[in-house]
Amino acid sequence: MGRLRRHSAPLLLLPLLLGTGPVLAADSPPYSSAPAPQSLRNPGKGDAEPIGGYANGCVRGAGALPADGPGFQVMNLSRHRNYGHPLLLAYLKALAGEVEREGLGILSVGDMSMPRGGRMPTGHASHQMGLDADIWFALDLGRMPVADREREDFATMVDTRAQRVNSNFGPAQARLVKLAASAPTVTRIFVNPAIKLALCEGETGDKTWLRKVRPWFGHAAHLHVRLACPPDAKQCETQEPPPDGDGCGEELLSWFQPPPPVTSPPAPPKPPPPPPAACLVLYGEPD
Repeated sequence: MGRLRRHSAPLLLLPLLLGTGPVLAADSPPYSSAPAPQSLRNPGKGDAEPIGGYANGCVRGAGALPADGPGFQVMNLSRHRNYGHPLLLAYLKALAGEVEREGLGILSVGDMSMPRGGRMPTGHASHQMGLDADIWFALDLGRMPVADREREDFATMVDTRAQRVNSNFGPAQARLVKLAASAPTVTRIFVNPAIKLALCEGETGDKTWLRKVRPWFGHAAHLHVRLACPPDAKQCETQEPPPDGDGCGEELLSWFQPPPPVTSPPAPPKPPPPPPAACLVLYGEPD
């Protein structure tokens, strides 16, 4: 996503924007004879390494998060999007352990990355180099059969008409976000602006952790966790740190203001950039 700034559309338009990110066409122009990343079913061999950027990259040596583990379950396994850098796998397992120890419920993990990362045909602009993961806010689902996890009908936490959280968002969800943000490897957590507002209003102590929690369209039923590039990842493009402060002031309130009037037709969407050369090499290796 790059460094986040307020979008020109208001929160009133959130019913149209509850997806997890821009949808990219499955028939995007090929850049080489390498297979499309969504056709690959096995990670690339070699040491784990994120390559490129969050919205244009890939990952070598990814691992699969198991369908079930202590305190967590993976949703929509048929998508093959439960892969990530080992740091991401370790982070999710540790977070699930904290959620379980505190009796908050069970962590339901959504999309991470594909086996070798890369641009997904639907659903996300990022999640490309094994350092992003979606976590559903619903903590009371219990342990579900794998077949029942093929779903998208998770409860929203936001009343879009009121532009505030609804009764589904409670102390357990607020605690989940704070636990998720506490790991030093986390660089950003994306949530709906109304959720960020609720967190700002509900925190009575140190608000430093809220700096990592960034408002973004959608993200009304899940939080999107992003880890920073590992220190030794030479091909990983580091994202700028979030702005200073807790982000609870004017920056956040600007998301609730009406948009400026439209005076010209919108520019046509730009085609996605070509993947990094190292990713094309990775996609071309035997599956």
